[in-house]
Amino acid sequence: METLLIMLEAFLSQQTLVFYEYLGLTTVQNPFLIIDSTSVLELIGIEFPFELNYITSIIYVSLYVSLTAVFLSTIFSIPVAMLIGFTDFPGKQLIVSVINTGMGFPSVVVGLVVLFAVSNQGPLGTFDLMFTKEAMIISQFVLATPVITGIALSSVMGVRDGVRDAAYVMGGTKLDVSLVTIKEARTGIITAVLAGLGRAVSEVGSVLIVGGNIAGYDGTSITRTLTTAIQLEARQGRFETALLLGGILVALVLLINGVLIRLGYNRISGGEDKWHH
Repeated sequence: METLLIMLEAFLSQQTLVFYEYLGLTTVQNPFLIIDSTSVLELIGIEFPFELNYITSIIYVSLYVSLTAVFLSTIFSIPVAMLIGFTDFPGKQLIVSVINTGMGFPSVVVGLVVLFAVSNQGPLGTFDLMFTKEAMIISQFVLATPVITGIALSSVMGVRDGVRDAAYVMGGTKLDVSLVTIKEARTGIITAVLAGLGRAVSEVGSVLIVGGNIAGYDGTSITRTLTTAIQLEARQGRFETALLLGGILVALVLLINGVLIRLGYNRISGGEDKWHH
C-alpha cells in the first residue's frame, strides 16, 4: 500500500510539471504548487532560480525607501535646525524638548500612526498609499527627521557666536552667515545625516506595519526590505539567507557612510574659508 502511494505521488508530480509546461507557466507563477515543484526541481539538480532576483529587488527597495526618506528629511531638518538655532522665541525650549523626545520615539507607534493616516479613514486615504513604498518613505521620514534635526541643532548651537559676528561685520548677508555656520558645524551635520540614515535603514517595526513585507509570486520584492526579509527568513528557519541579507545590509551601510562622509567634507569644506582670513 505504501509503495502504491509513493508511485501515485511521483506520478502526480510528473503530471504537474507536464501540465505546467503545457500552460507555459513557471512554478512561481502558480503559488499553490510552489513547494512541490521546487522539490522536484531540486531533485533533478536545478537550483531555485529566483533567489538572485529576490535579493536584488530587496536591496533596491531598501535603498530606494531609506535614501529617499533621509534625503527629504535632510532638506527639511537642516533649515529647521538653522531657524531654531539662530532665533530666540517663546517656547523654544519646548520645541527642542519635543525634538529630543522624537529621537527615541517607538517605531511601532509611528507605524500605527502612519498606517491610520494612509488608511481609508485617514487624511491621506484618497491617495491609496497603504502597503506601498511611499507609505514606507513617510514612516521613515517621521523617524529620521527628529534624529537629523536634533543632532544638527546641537551642532549649529555649538558654533561660537564670534564666527557669526565676524561674518556680519565683514558684510555678509544672512545666507552668508548661514553658510559659514553650516561649514563650522559640518561634522555634526554629517553625523546627523548618518544617524538618520542608520535609523531609517535599520528600521523594522514601522515599515513592516505600513509596507506589509510584500513580495510577488516571481520573488520580486514589492515592499520587502532587508530588515523585514531578515526577520522573515529567520522565523522560517532559513538562517543562511538571513545571514547573507544581514551581511549585505552591513556592507551597504558602511559603503553609504563612507560615500556621504567623503562627499560631505568635499562639498562643505571645499574652497577657502574667507571668514577666517
